[in-house]
Amino acid sequence: MKTVTLREEYIKLGQALKAAGLTDSGVESKIVIQDGQVMVNGETDSRRGRKLYDGDIVTFRGETVRIVK
Repeated sequence: MKTVTLREEYIKLGQALKAAGLTDSGVESKIVIQDGQVMVNGETDSRRGRKLYDGDIVTFRGETVRIVK
């Protein structure tokens, strides 16, 4: 499991995918999120601006990312 450490109170979903190395660009993040390929805390989420906080779990292409403070 990968981790993304928060620098502020939250990180947006698209930024988190890129920070974890799961996508190469913000554009790629936007596409995969809008296509319903990303899950947050076990549920599909299509909002790239979704705010993620400490403890949230993101799943994409079999990879899991935990958001930590």
